[in-house]
Order: sequence, then C-alpha cells, then structure tokens
Amino acid sequence: MLSPDTIRELIEAGLPDAQVEVVGDDGTHFAARVVSPSFEGQSTLAQHRMVYATLGERMGGEIHALSLTTRTPDQADAAS
Repeated sequence: MLSPDTIRELIEAGLPDAQVEVVGDDGTHFAARVVSPSFEGQSTLAQHRMVYATLGERMGGEIHALSLTTRTPDQADAAS
C-alpha cells in the first residue's frame, strides 16, 4: 500500500522542479496538487500525462484513483 508521501516523492523525482502536495487516507485513492514550471505552454491533459508518467505502472494498480490539480507557478499565484 502506498502512502501520500511515497506518491509525492515519486512525482518529485520525475518532476524535480515541482511543488507537490498529496492527500489520501485509504492507500489507493489520492488527490494531488502539482505546481511546476515544466507545465508552461502545456495543455491540462499534457500536464496530467506528465504527472502520470512519473507514477508509471502504479497507476491503475497500486494507485486506483488520482485526482489531479496541475498549475504553472503563475497560475498558482493567480489562484492564491
């Protein structure tokens, strides 16, 4: 069973410039907020694919569901 901290570490390893927050208490359903300059110029779908790529085979297996919010730093600042 994965923890939110493990998922955060996996995302940060794949997107080292990202700020990542992950919550989830049942070990299979999680929500993540990922802010990264790497998302600049990417569609939301492309941003989500970038995050999913950091998790690889775990998606659909160990991670049953992941609700994602992705933002560039500028978008995150504007939403604050």
